[in-house]
Amino acid sequence: MNTTGTIDRPLTHDPKKQAPMKPSTSEPAGSATEDVTTTGAIDSRQNRTREMQLIPEALARAHMHERLNEAERERRAVRLATARRMQRRAERASMRARRALAMAVMQ
Repeated sequence: MNTTGTIDRPLTHDPKKQAPMKPSTSEPAGSATEDVTTTGAIDSRQNRTREMQLIPEALARAHMHERLNEAERERRAVRLATARRMQRRAERASMRARRALAMAVMQ
């Protein structure tokens, strides 16, 4: 039976027996990742494994950053609404005081 392995269940776990990874044609030249042909098959597999293991961590970090920004925006909106409500209350109190003073002066 001649079946190929998958990422989750490779045909062999020995890196020397696996086919070397080919450089990605979709990745632009001069990208952040090293050229896999110069580092050797074992090193490139190790780097790729490490990078792939760090992807969920990077996604979680970005998600938490976005959630923190969202919470900060919400706090700012609540503070602004509270400040406007207090300003309207102060304006109404000021108008009542003026009215009371005007009534006291007229009598």
